[in-house]
Amino acid sequence: MNLKNLFERKPDSYSIHYKEQQAASAFADHLLTLLPPPGSCPVVFTFIGTDRSTGDSLGPLIGTLLEEKKLFHFHTYGTLEHPVHAVNLVEKLAYIQKHHKHPFIIGADACLGGLKNVGNIQVGKGPVKPGAGVKKELPAVGNAHITGIVNVSGFMEFFVLQNTRLHLVMSMARVIAEGIAEASVRYSAAAVLQGISSPELDASPNPSKQAIMYTKHLLKKDIES
Repeated sequence: MNLKNLFERKPDSYSIHYKEQQAASAFADHLLTLLPPPGSCPVVFTFIGTDRSTGDSLGPLIGTLLEEKKLFHFHTYGTLEHPVHAVNLVEKLAYIQKHHKHPFIIGADACLGGLKNVGNIQVGKGPVKPGAGVKKELPAVGNAHITGIVNVSGFMEFFVLQNTRLHLVMSMARVIAEGIAEASVRYSAAAVLQGISSPELDASPNPSKQAIMYTKHLLKKDIES
């Protein structure tokens, strides 16, 4: 069975505007190229931010949207109810390292950028650096990163984040959450093909029906090629 196409390596970082057609699927494509082989280590998403600032709520909004979805093989931290932010970031990272053996961490956070880049979502290798946009010294997070440019940088960044439109942030969060959910199904399908299970998969009364359906699609594609 050849899974090369599913995890084929692409450039170290990829950027797409949230309004582009099939943005979530394109995001999932590139996210999968960054992940370790299924079963090799836990995959942990850390969504950084707080709902006390509209622009900085991107991370916890993604985490909250994903709570409504059943993710297999992925672990998530950071929601509107239980945010991961500047005050508890070091503590949360220590918790993740303690409860997940050699985790592959994807850090996700809002950021500021040029006017023409507002609305862009980036996924790539290397950590996210929370607090950099508002001149805060915080530890870098992750083996890979997801960032969303929610507003313009260069002047009074803290107030810019406070006055960012919620509609934009919510729209970007939906695309990222949909992309992560799709990546979870495809990652689980690859795990099923390799005979790798997960506690969530084993406990499910209908073990990842989507993953199995996707597996059948992969098998058909392999046979035809």
